[in-house]
Amino acid sequence: MSQTPITLSLIERLLKKYPRSIAGIKDSSGDWSNTEAMLKEFQPEGFDVFAGSETFLLKNMQAGGAGCITATGNVNPGPIVKLYREWQYQDALKQQQDLDSLRSVFARLPMIAAMKAAIAWKTGRDDWRVVRPPLVELSDEQSKQLEEGLSNVRFELPNALNLV
Repeated sequence: MSQTPITLSLIERLLKKYPRSIAGIKDSSGDWSNTEAMLKEFQPEGFDVFAGSETFLLKNMQAGGAGCITATGNVNPGPIVKLYREWQYQDALKQQQDLDSLRSVFARLPMIAAMKAAIAWKTGRDDWRVVRPPLVELSDEQSKQLEEGLSNVRFELPNALNLV
């Protein structure tokens, strides 16, 4: 995580100087036009472009992208992988909308604390709420908001995370 934009011209320079070392990028800009520009400019040469969130997964796959690398893959891997595998099928748009609905619940709150709170809620293990500084645990009000939102989208932990 550079906290500095990786521009198209920088990618071009890196690819020219290190053609066997630079293979792709995760674009966490949150700006589809940036991801799309990377795809148009470099994907035809075999450069892999991963969206930084599943909210762009379908668009990324349709444009020749390699997939996504997303934080919520830690708590919702099955549906994300399903869309990755089935992006060409008729129900792909519905799958994307379902992913967006769940992601929006987590995005309303500090993401890492929210995911940990969701695991704590679903497993009954409060030790999952613990975060390390500088992160802060969700407040009781935030936890309530999270649980209501997740209930509304019928969120379930994958079996592998059922750590009861």
